[in-house]
Amino acid sequence: MRAGWIAGVDGCRAGWIVARQGLGPRARIEIEVHPSFAALLDRGDPPTVIAVDMPIGLPDRIGVDGRGPEKEVRRHLGERKSSVFPIPSRAAVYVDDYRSCCEIAAATSDPARKVSKQAFNIFPKMREIDGLLREAGASPAWRERVFEVHPELAFWRLNGERALLHAKKARDGARRAGHEERVAILERHRIPAAILGSDPPRGAGSEDMLDALALLCVARRIRQGKARPFPKPFARDRYGLPIAIWA
Repeated sequence: MRAGWIAGVDGCRAGWIVARQGLGPRARIEIEVHPSFAALLDRGDPPTVIAVDMPIGLPDRIGVDGRGPEKEVRRHLGERKSSVFPIPSRAAVYVDDYRSCCEIAAATSDPARKVSKQAFNIFPKMREIDGLLREAGASPAWRERVFEVHPELAFWRLNGERALLHAKKARDGARRAGHEERVAILERHRIPAAILGSDPPRGAGSEDMLDALALLCVARRIRQGKARPFPKPFARDRYGLPIAIWA
């Protein structure tokens, strides 16, 4: 593919935080915040790989095993498995009202399931990416370059396929063991200490930045052919979008 950069992308208060790196042997990592996913793509120089923490493939119905990737991923994460929450059907994702969303989610799942507030709050970002990937002109290119990734699974893989011991957020707001555990893993994967010790851009938190950097490490592996989808093989939704989380 004709492209010159890869990126790990996570949602944040101001839109999307991006850990971006060129493909040269000494390419620097740049941390940016973009107000929309389209703004990230509209750079003139298309990416090789974008690893994003956002569900992509959306089934019309949800069965007993859920969307598929969530169940597969949770069994690897130990006490961190609660960070991977169920995603409902495509129809439910496209509803703005929470009560109506829960009703549609229950009607399109077996057994019937409502929607968590955590999942509902990210639906606008899910719709943003889904719309871009389904656009007739852009879909063929972006579908080959935008991959669904989850930070906790990324850290699990980067940690030698061992679940992390500590949650990433401290209830008292202080930096704690979870932060240091993730920093140590990223250092082992060639993320410079200067970046790990820097403040995130305005509109993003330190946890958002660490997650984006972990996703960048997975983007490297995807480009090198070292990543794999969960589950394998994976299904596709009615638009052909893969229903898989990569690590």
